[in-house]
Amino acid sequence: MDISIVLCLLALGAVAGFAAGLLGIGGGMLLVPFLTMIFTLQGMPRDLVVHAAIATSMTSILFTSLSSIRAHQKKGTIQWRIVFAMAPGIIVGGLLSGGAAFAALNTAWLSLFFSLFVGYSAFNMLRNTKPKPSRQMPGFAGTSAAGVGIGFISGLVGAGGGFLSVPFMVWCNVALHSAVSTSAALGFPIALANSVGYVLSGIREESMQPGMLGFIYWPALLALVCASVLTAPAGARMAHKLPVATLKRVFACLLFALSAYMLVKAWQAFA
Repeated sequence: MDISIVLCLLALGAVAGFAAGLLGIGGGMLLVPFLTMIFTLQGMPRDLVVHAAIATSMTSILFTSLSSIRAHQKKGTIQWRIVFAMAPGIIVGGLLSGGAAFAALNTAWLSLFFSLFVGYSAFNMLRNTKPKPSRQMPGFAGTSAAGVGIGFISGLVGAGGGFLSVPFMVWCNVALHSAVSTSAALGFPIALANSVGYVLSGIREESMQPGMLGFIYWPALLALVCASVLTAPAGARMAHKLPVATLKRVFACLLFALSAYMLVKAWQAFA
């Protein structure tokens, strides 16, 4: 890779890692649109660009989440009961998504799905609806079932699931900081299950671009991880100090712009 591309990937990884620690989002919502731009500039085949961006983004969360978990655990805000209840469903949903549905969708539909999901997530971040005081997390079966949906959708958009798991937990009256911390821990099983699926379902695509491991573009993955694991702990520490609600509003505006970009990519692919 050209040195300018490497520097862009390092900067992108640093920002995504900080966002992952700060908001418990895994960083995928930021990574995918920018990776799509970078891979397109590199001359990667158009039919592979979005798949590679999503798969590479998700796999980077494996490492970012571990770094973020360590920082959140020091604050004692991770609710491991929720993690262990949701993880089995997340693994099932991730394997179904990364190992089957992901490869079956072409670039146009994948870009459109990502754009709509990011736009919806940004809209939800701007809302300030309050849950009913009596609402609680469901039992093991209900929490695990929610994990299936979170793991499956996360695999299609290359995100760590925070845009689903954090609102879900807050809706069930889990405190915001605990929801962010717990979401960071949930990012690991989401990334693990989907990454295995991406490798298995993308074996036939490896010949399309040097440096591919299934759908994962490992040279970019290395650059992202080197930066993100360093900044994720800083984001996690700041999550307990900064007004997260204000930051979410700013982040939502950025997501609307990225959603629009991916919508344009979808339109170009359909055309």
